[in-house]
Amino acid sequence: MCNCNDHGDGDKRISRRAALTTGLAGTAAAAAATLAGPAQAQEQNPYADPSEPALPPSNMKLDLSRAALVVTDPQVDFLHPEGVTWGVIGASVQEHNTVENIETLFKAAKAHDITTAVSPHYYYPTDHGWKFEGALEKLMHKIGMFDRSGPLNLDGFEGSGADWMPQYKQYIEDGKTIVTSPHKVYGNDTNDLSLQLRKQGVDQVILAGMSANLCTESHMRELLEDGFEVAVVRDATAAAMLPEGDGYLAALINFRYMANAVWSTEEAVAQITSAAT
Repeated sequence: MCNCNDHGDGDKRISRRAALTTGLAGTAAAAAATLAGPAQAQEQNPYADPSEPALPPSNMKLDLSRAALVVTDPQVDFLHPEGVTWGVIGASVQEHNTVENIETLFKAAKAHDITTAVSPHYYYPTDHGWKFEGALEKLMHKIGMFDRSGPLNLDGFEGSGADWMPQYKQYIEDGKTIVTSPHKVYGNDTNDLSLQLRKQGVDQVILAGMSANLCTESHMRELLEDGFEVAVVRDATAAAMLPEGDGYLAALINFRYMANAVWSTEEAVAQITSAAT
């Protein structure tokens, strides 16, 4: 026997679904129309800042007494033409002037006596015995990236792919820069960076280094989770460009979404100089 109330409820449910579907379609169309302008403007330069950003602007202001420059993986294998990754990362490094911009940040930090820390990436012989690895871990182990002979000596380190870029040594080896224990995958949750910064009374970080969508982004995420205020320097990093995607663009999007600020090197130096006066 027919129950007319059931039909009525069913009609209402169908009506609500139809309204919801129509509403979502309208919202999507409106969003597409709104985003079309910025998207078209960025076609020529996919890394350009959006002309009409939707997210609130940064209000981060440096206090040099509690700020630090943190540089991830400022090492030969990432940043030098003879490094093992240059074939896939070199174009990005050159486009963003990454090597020179990292040095500019080192100079500014040292000139104003800011806490400076380097978070390196090293693999020891025992690390090659891991029973499982992600795609890039497999590749890095296969090509001998960041390899060292062992944790207790520096045999073969000088001039190797795991070594610092030559122009950075004067800043890293000045007896003041914190060189953390190595991170083993991407983030600093496996090393002592947060501890070292906290022991210096630091809660603001200017973040740069390699590579954008891997170690740099992972450090940003972990530092944010640990309660640090983080400004990422977008042209003091770079990333691989592979058929799987442009690592730099992937990172830049997440920097904009999550970091407390995203600065150019010029803007970072201006912030440091302004905070020092």
